[in-house]
Amino acid sequence: MVFLYNLGIRIYQILVAVASLYNKKAKLFRNGRKGWEKRLRESINKTDRVVWFHCASLGEFEQGRPVIEAFRSKYPDIKILLTFFSPSGYEIRKNYQGADYICYLPLDTYWNSKKFIDIVNPIATIFVKYEFWYFYLNGLKKRGIPTYVISAIFRPEQAFFKWYGGWYCKFLANFKHLFVQNEKSKELLASIGVSNVTVAGDTRFDRVVANAKAAKAITLIEQFAGNSKVLVAGSTWPKDEEVIIEHFKTNPHNLKLIIAPHEIHEQEIEKLRNSFGIKTLRYTKPDECNPSDAQVLIIDTIGILSSVYRYGHFAYIGGGFGVGIHNTLEAAVFGIPVVFGPNYSRFQEAVELIEIGSAKSITDLQEFNNSLEFYISSNAESINAKKINEGFFIKKSGATDEILDNISF
Repeated sequence: MVFLYNLGIRIYQILVAVASLYNKKAKLFRNGRKGWEKRLRESINKTDRVVWFHCASLGEFEQGRPVIEAFRSKYPDIKILLTFFSPSGYEIRKNYQGADYICYLPLDTYWNSKKFIDIVNPIATIFVKYEFWYFYLNGLKKRGIPTYVISAIFRPEQAFFKWYGGWYCKFLANFKHLFVQNEKSKELLASIGVSNVTVAGDTRFDRVVANAKAAKAITLIEQFAGNSKVLVAGSTWPKDEEVIIEHFKTNPHNLKLIIAPHEIHEQEIEKLRNSFGIKTLRYTKPDECNPSDAQVLIIDTIGILSSVYRYGHFAYIGGGFGVGIHNTLEAAVFGIPVVFGPNYSRFQEAVELIEIGSAKSITDLQEFNNSLEFYISSNAESINAKKINEGFFIKKSGATDEILDNISF
């Protein structure tokens, strides 16, 4: 199996090299790892006490961020190394102030892992949610370095729980402790003999609660919204936008829309703007019309969506007509009803929001119309969602403290 694993890594490396000739993300992936050993040796002092956090991408970083920042506060003298596998994480967070060193994780080969661990010599390692790298985990275990995974979630379809999963289960034996999000994950791990498990919950709840408390007022949006009811559509993709655009074309009402597309390239933004057929304003071009006169506001910048949701009376979360929905918690934390497309089953928080009655899933325009009309006409339902969500977030918060209290090195 080790031979096949190695072969898979090498094939992946070749495919990335070929793709880097024409694909920007692959080029960043490859170039970002060039010269990693030299840069790391120059950055890390041998006398430093380092804790290593690893995140696959941006989503995992946001999941791990509350723990990173709480760790920094509790242990200010310990250096933090933050690694990413994907360019979508590294390129956006390479200047993050909460870590002392930030870099790509070299591909998981024996020699890469040996040199990396030799240089860093961490006193503890924390993997966030996913990514179980054979050589890195083996190397850490052999050196007696305590290694943890936090906010992990396990599902029956994963290799660990298949008839051929024996070799993969060895990966998990390298962890000193596993902090999982739910009881189902703990039960699955118990079925393969893994017992060093704590159900700590999802650290993202701590993050979104903190974000909501720190949400800043945005003057332009206040001018745009006025006293109108507002739908905030976040991280939308073309299929989501088709449904939303058609709704506003065929259902004239006083509802205002703030839409934050996932892709904010100029061509796509202008295409979206011209699709509505009603007065539409871009966030980055506020002087084009009186904000209060516009019915649609396009958020054509990044980094403010979590604060924008505070102005919504309802939210639509994009991605549900594709591979999966984006972050529902950023909206729900403000106590507003949430709507999203059909592909949400892999996201536990979305499933739970539906179960408690503060979210709805839609499969087409008619269901979207019905859901929105229900929330517009039923103010009591919106108030109820606020109460339900408040209790939900109180119950779900606290994973960060649970994890930090049980990490030792």
